[in-house]
Amino acid sequence: MSGKGILVTGGAGYIGSHVVKQLGERGENIIVLDDLSTGFADAVLYGELVIGKTGDRELVSSLIDAHDIDTVMHFAAHTIVPESVENPLKYYGNNTCSTRALLEVCQDKGVKHVIFSSTAATYGEPESGVCGEASPVAPINPYGMSKLMSEYMLRDLSKATDLRHVVLRYFNVAGSDPDGKIGQSTAKATLLIKVAAECAVGKRDQVYIFGTDYDTEDGTGVRDYIHVSDLASAHIEALEYLRRGGDSTLLNCGYGHGYSVREVLDTVNRVNGKDIKIIEEARRAGDPPSLIAKVEKIHQTLDWTPQYDDLEVIVRTSLEWERKLADREQ
Repeated sequence: MSGKGILVTGGAGYIGSHVVKQLGERGENIIVLDDLSTGFADAVLYGELVIGKTGDRELVSSLIDAHDIDTVMHFAAHTIVPESVENPLKYYGNNTCSTRALLEVCQDKGVKHVIFSSTAATYGEPESGVCGEASPVAPINPYGMSKLMSEYMLRDLSKATDLRHVVLRYFNVAGSDPDGKIGQSTAKATLLIKVAAECAVGKRDQVYIFGTDYDTEDGTGVRDYIHVSDLASAHIEALEYLRRGGDSTLLNCGYGHGYSVREVLDTVNRVNGKDIKIIEEARRAGDPPSLIAKVEKIHQTLDWTPQYDDLEVIVRTSLEWERKLADREQ
């Protein structure tokens, strides 16, 4: 642990709040910057919450000065793929331009470390369905492209200055805090396990399978699901890596194996004890049959051991959180 401050942008959101919880449990000095457009103030369990935008140079500069910040963990972003297709400039404005503004302040203030929240969407539609960090990048939507552009800015800034960074490319993040203190509360969520859990507690009438004729074992798409708490711990280990003097790097965050849509929904039904309504639809454009992370590099680079690599555990924590939300709304 360092006495220096850590600025967590988007720390009131789904993934950011889980990272803040783990940072706080370590006794880190945390400042959370979030505009609460999709995040929740009550999800910030540690540190100070400042309501504002990542692209506000004056605000970010004042926070870095006031709290002796030497590390920025950057989560703040819009993340809904269909919305990015419909409104690309919203995504380039918030995800890319605001990141540029943030990095400019980091450069001016001599911030030492940046840990950046990126995505497997940068890979687009990989032919093999398995992606390593050296695999070609070819985003097929503005969300993926906006993140890739930010990766490139961070890469080039690190080459030109003393700033060092870790880029973490997430695969399919799911689950909620096993302690039940925080979870995925995103409105109009699109992630499969979240949607299925909402269906299980009666918030949705049905869940859709888009595509049943893929070249996979059961015909449905296969994805690498990672529990959000394991993803959060990867950020903690990335921080320790940089503090030890590690070089800038790019790492996939996944488990290295996948589950099909049918397997996920079967697990939801089993854990829930009651079947949800499932409707089968045609494939969606841009959905690859399989998307799995190669994970050798993250295990070689970080001292990271996942604790929740079990689909039933991921589903159970999701369902428990949805039931908690449903109880709150009654």
